[in-house]
Amino acid sequence: METLANLEAFVRSAECGSFSEAARRLSLTPAAVSRNVATLERNLGVRLFYRSTRKLSLTEAGEGFRQAVAGNLEGLQAAIAGLSADGGEPVGTLKVSLPPTFGMSHVLPLLPGFLARHPRVRPEWHFENRQVDLVAEGYDAAIGGGFALSPGIVARTLAPAHIIAVASPAYMRGRVPPSDPVGLEAFDGIVMRSLQTGRIRHWTMRDVVGGEMAAEQLESVVVNDPSAMREAALLGLGVALVAVPDVRADLDGGDLVRLLPRWYADAGAISLYFASRAHLPAKTRAFVDWVVEAFKTERLAERFAGSLG
Repeated sequence: METLANLEAFVRSAECGSFSEAARRLSLTPAAVSRNVATLERNLGVRLFYRSTRKLSLTEAGEGFRQAVAGNLEGLQAAIAGLSADGGEPVGTLKVSLPPTFGMSHVLPLLPGFLARHPRVRPEWHFENRQVDLVAEGYDAAIGGGFALSPGIVARTLAPAHIIAVASPAYMRGRVPPSDPVGLEAFDGIVMRSLQTGRIRHWTMRDVVGGEMAAEQLESVVVNDPSAMREAALLGLGVALVAVPDVRADLDGGDLVRLLPRWYADAGAISLYFASRAHLPAKTRAFVDWVVEAFKTERLAERFAGSLG
């Protein structure tokens, strides 16, 4: 009897017309998909695909076999996934991508409780400042902002991504705080150069009643990482425009002060990304539910809202 992996490799390759694209959808290597299809052909004793360096097409036997198994395959996948999601204990490696500062400060502390509830889950968490491809790179979930929602991926909003102006009390000692974003030009600016574009990131800030104004900053200190901006601000090197979650603890502890408390920049949303399957693996569903509930219980969306002053 054929394995589900061999059948799935065949059906996805037929749909995509490419082992490489099928591999991306299945989170496998092209070699693994090709090997599974070859095993299926050998076991059936028929050739299912015509192969060339540029094209993959079904033989007559392959087309007939695809029509026979495609619908049944979807049913088998749904049944297996449903059993795992509804009745099975969450188990296996949970691969998640998170921004370093946000992940370590606000998501990593949720891990002990999660593992106490689900001890058979093994976390593999990658702390990185980039937008991963969940399917191609084999991630179960990712947390961040601005991810491209490719087919099959959904985003669950966790909190706003608001940018505010901060500085250390030592830096502000003897200085008059600015009254509006243009006034930031009078202070040393801690700014970030985008790894993607190579340009300095500039912000337009808005106030609580809807007014907008460009934030003018000197490029006194240039870094390429949000964590470095925070550290530079803590060292008293100037004023940084950073995401609220990255400095929430520093503001609460008095190590940083917020300037322009009525002004903030809107960078979108902090979201939890995962595959939009009808039945998620139990480990992924448990993680999604755990994070969403924690954000709700701890009212993190409100704590991260720069619009609340």
